[in-house]
Amino acid sequence: MPSTTSLTRTSIATHNQPDDLWCIIDHKVYDLTDFIDAHPGGSVVLEQVAGTDATTAFYNLHRQEVLQKYESLCIGTLSGEKSEVIVPQHGDLSPVPYAEPLWLRPQFKSPYFGQSHRALQREVRKFVDEHVTPEAQAKEKDGSYISQELIDKMASRDLLAMRLGPGKHLHGKNILGVVKGEEFDYLHDLVQAQEFVRANARGFQDGNMAGMMISLTAVMQWMGNEVLKETLKEEVLSGKKKMCLAITEAFAGSDVAGLRTTATKTPDGKHYIVRGTKKWITNGMFCDYFVTGCRTRKGFSVLLIPRQEGVETNLIKTSYSTTAGTAFVEFNDVKVPVENMLGEEDKGFVVIMSNFNHERFMMACGVIRMSRTVVEECLKWCNQRIVFGKPLMEQPAIRQKLAKMISHTEANQAWLESMAYQMSNMSYAQQSKLLGGPIGLLKSFATRSAHEIADEAVNIFGGRGITQGGMGRVVEMFHRTYKFDAILGGTEEILADLGVRQAIKGFPKSML
Repeated sequence: MPSTTSLTRTSIATHNQPDDLWCIIDHKVYDLTDFIDAHPGGSVVLEQVAGTDATTAFYNLHRQEVLQKYESLCIGTLSGEKSEVIVPQHGDLSPVPYAEPLWLRPQFKSPYFGQSHRALQREVRKFVDEHVTPEAQAKEKDGSYISQELIDKMASRDLLAMRLGPGKHLHGKNILGVVKGEEFDYLHDLVQAQEFVRANARGFQDGNMAGMMISLTAVMQWMGNEVLKETLKEEVLSGKKKMCLAITEAFAGSDVAGLRTTATKTPDGKHYIVRGTKKWITNGMFCDYFVTGCRTRKGFSVLLIPRQEGVETNLIKTSYSTTAGTAFVEFNDVKVPVENMLGEEDKGFVVIMSNFNHERFMMACGVIRMSRTVVEECLKWCNQRIVFGKPLMEQPAIRQKLAKMISHTEANQAWLESMAYQMSNMSYAQQSKLLGGPIGLLKSFATRSAHEIADEAVNIFGGRGITQGGMGRVVEMFHRTYKFDAILGGTEEILADLGVRQAIKGFPKSML
């Protein structure tokens, strides 16, 4: 290792051959001699910067994280100089304009968020940065399912319980040591949902117990058997068992009333025999329980079905990673106790419709946060990418694209926060009655915005925007997967129509 006093620009210039290749990046010196043959971009690129200050060339192609990955190649800092690039630590807020919502920027105020929301945001971000993101990125690539180790970490910190939203299941808990369960509201819920999304892995985002988030909520609200309900809650929130929602079929998506899976009561009235199929069931491949929509004698009902003989699951490969465990499920004359009914027989439609509100709210939180992440990626890229001799940011056409993306993101975030505030001041029954339409409109518009943002972002990144790796990988992932939010939980068109139909129901006759 050379002494720091010998690391001068003049001395570095002498190390300019393939068998003795050094360069400077951000005032630090890197010995690339043994790395040249392993360089993913080939040896020629490195030979072109041998012995020179490669800072501009490097940041025209890479982010700081690449240097962090190959930190062992750094042999010191130039004498009398120091690094200028900010290296974020776990839990840090981003200093990039519009990378954080207004309420998290120190110069702005919010009427909604208090100290407990800010404390929760800090702690969840630290947890996600340290524990979730590394696994999310690995699982997104290899397609394997979430590890029990991560599930156990979330369960031990009450994060599984927190992700269901406010409720009695949180009472007596002190979430991450900063929020009492009794005080946890839908603004806290918004915070945690948006922080988990920052792992930037859309398949793993759903693979990380998304099925539980949209199924156990229904069990806790509608399961009549209190003993069974408490058992299920303990099993799932401890991470011992996994649960998913099984509604969609090949014959019925947003049109829930078109379901064909049947549940026929046995002659003794003690069981149902369930026969049918479900499709695109998130987490279905690794779940122990299925909250299942069935057609009963006079209508539609919802049953909790344990994995058992007669329940078969097969993997469905979609546009995102198989780490989500998306499944085709077959129920082949499966016997289910009548005590496993959620709500009343033939009146399951209200169970599903009321449960949709929180699912759609969570999806809106996610796609709006990912839209913001893409805005941040584009702002970074436009500042570091040199085109025609100057930063991309200096092009007026590019600034117009950025303005459009920022406007969509900020408008949707403001609407989302307003909706969370309304939810925090309504009972579950009031939410079910009043917010189905507004939440539907929010999700519908947020995914339309995602369409616009994804399109502009790919054009800004060019070829990198359609490459699954390197600088544009987050943009490529978003462009490939934002449609999941536009379809799952109710399509854009269905939800937009729902919003208008609900509004018309309250249209004053005096205005006719």
